[in-house]
Amino acid sequence: MQLSSRTDIEAPLDYVYVALTDFEGWERAAMRRGADVARTDNLRTPGPGMAWKLDFRFRGKDRSLTLRLTDLEPDTRLAFAGGGRMFEGDGKLEVVSLAPNRTRLTLKLEMRPLTLGARLVMQSVKLAKGKVQDRLNKRMAGLALELEQRYASTRRR
Repeated sequence: MQLSSRTDIEAPLDYVYVALTDFEGWERAAMRRGADVARTDNLRTPGPGMAWKLDFRFRGKDRSLTLRLTDLEPDTRLAFAGGGRMFEGDGKLEVVSLAPNRTRLTLKLEMRPLTLGARLVMQSVKLAKGKVQDRLNKRMAGLALELEQRYASTRRR
C-alpha cells in the first residue's frame, strides 16, 4: 500500500532540512509521546546506516519497530526503511525550494504486509484509505505549521 502527501512550508530549504535531520530532536519527541527509543548503530555523524529500535503502545498493544536511514542526500532527500512483526516499509522525505523562504516537503510511504493477519489489516486500511490519507495530510500540515512557527521565532531575535 502506498501513501503520499506534500505540504508547503514558509521557511527556507536549509532550515527545513536541518529540522528534518535533527535526529536527536525526533528521538526526544517520540520519548515525550511514550515511546522507548534506542539507537542501534555506532555512527558518530548522521548518515546512511543510522538505525533505531522503537517500542511503543498503539491501540492497546505493545509494538516494536526497527527503523534504518537508507539515504541522506543533503538539502534534497531522506529515505528510511523499517518494519515490525507484521509489516515492513519504506519512506522518503524530499524537500524542494519553491522560493527563498518557501519549501515543499513531500512524503512517500510504502507498506508491505508480512503475515496473513497483516494482509487482512491492510485490506481494511485500503477500504478506509480516504480517512487515512486525510489524517496523513493533517499531520503533514501540523509539521509544516510547527516548522513555520519555529522559523518565525528565530527571525524575531
